[in-house]
Amino acid sequence: MNEGIRLPDAAATERAGAALAGMEGLRIVYLEGDLGAGKTTWARGLLQALGHAGSVRSPTYTLVEPYELQGRHVLHFDLYRLADPEELEYLGVREAFGGQALWLVEWPERGAGWLPEPDLRVRLEPCEPDGRMLYVSGPAAGEYRTRLERHSPSL
Repeated sequence: MNEGIRLPDAAATERAGAALAGMEGLRIVYLEGDLGAGKTTWARGLLQALGHAGSVRSPTYTLVEPYELQGRHVLHFDLYRLADPEELEYLGVREAFGGQALWLVEWPERGAGWLPEPDLRVRLEPCEPDGRMLYVSGPAAGEYRTRLERHSPSL
């Protein structure tokens, strides 16, 4: 992963997620980090920037929460409670949305072997006192970092 970016609070984490909105060709985003690291906060920023007006909670119990935003399917996965990656096949996600959806996947390691490789890997790690460190890697990391600097130059 590249050099980290300090996100001082939840608002900065949401702005970091929002910076991804409008990025073309992006299909799979892995959101990595421990419990409470800010994965859902980051996803909330992106989903709201794409036009979602409601609340955004981690789909821990449903495994996936679908959104239709700006004419595009967005699937927010939380695989924390997944016992076996094959459970994802039973959801019928591939058949329902194919390659047209943007996938935001929390706890992607729990879907190993079933999930496609990500275009962007976002890792969040808590740091003192209230902030987080953001690390990105993958084919879309350079473009995302550029967008992040443009979108939130104070980070």
